[in-house]
Amino acid sequence: MDAEIKNFIKVWITAKPSHLCYCYYIVAKIPRGMIRLLFLLPIFYLFTMPPCNLNSFHLGGSTAFFLGWLGNFKLLLFAFDQGPLSPPLPKLLHFISIACLPIKLKQDPPPNTKNNKSPSHKNTPKSHNPTKVPRSMLLVIKTLFLAMIICAYDYRPNLHSYVILILYCCNTYIVGEIILALAAAPVQAIFGFEIEP
Repeated sequence: MDAEIKNFIKVWITAKPSHLCYCYYIVAKIPRGMIRLLFLLPIFYLFTMPPCNLNSFHLGGSTAFFLGWLGNFKLLLFAFDQGPLSPPLPKLLHFISIACLPIKLKQDPPPNTKNNKSPSHKNTPKSHNPTKVPRSMLLVIKTLFLAMIICAYDYRPNLHSYVILILYCCNTYIVGEIILALAAAPVQAIFGFEIEP
């Protein structure tokens, strides 16, 4: 397990900052389109291959998701001046965190004009909105469900194979949700981003 954690750290240290600095300082200066995409091809390869060195499901799966899926697709959109990385962000750390992590900056709503008001909108009664559960409470509930699923694995010999398959699917979903929430929280705290849910 020590070798796996060392590989995990090595993948994240070598893969992210240096390659995204190249994207921020050099590729961003290249005109959008196929030429920029051509300059990003080595980065796509470097984001796809390192997660293959990780053998554990949780470390390898999350790294493949963040690097191979999110990172590559955000850079693909960046090649054509689309997505959250365009226009280029003012700070390198903002660029790196948005490129690596499953966060999207909250857009300011367009200002309301006086001409947009309709009289029918004023007369409609307010509908009852259900109370929203805070995200931190949802994270606690998901963690408790994950603990129950892990405890249920002790009874695998007594469970039907379809029930075990459902438990594996729920485990994968809940672990993914927890990882996404835990990845976005520090960025919001450190950089003060307003993040869309």
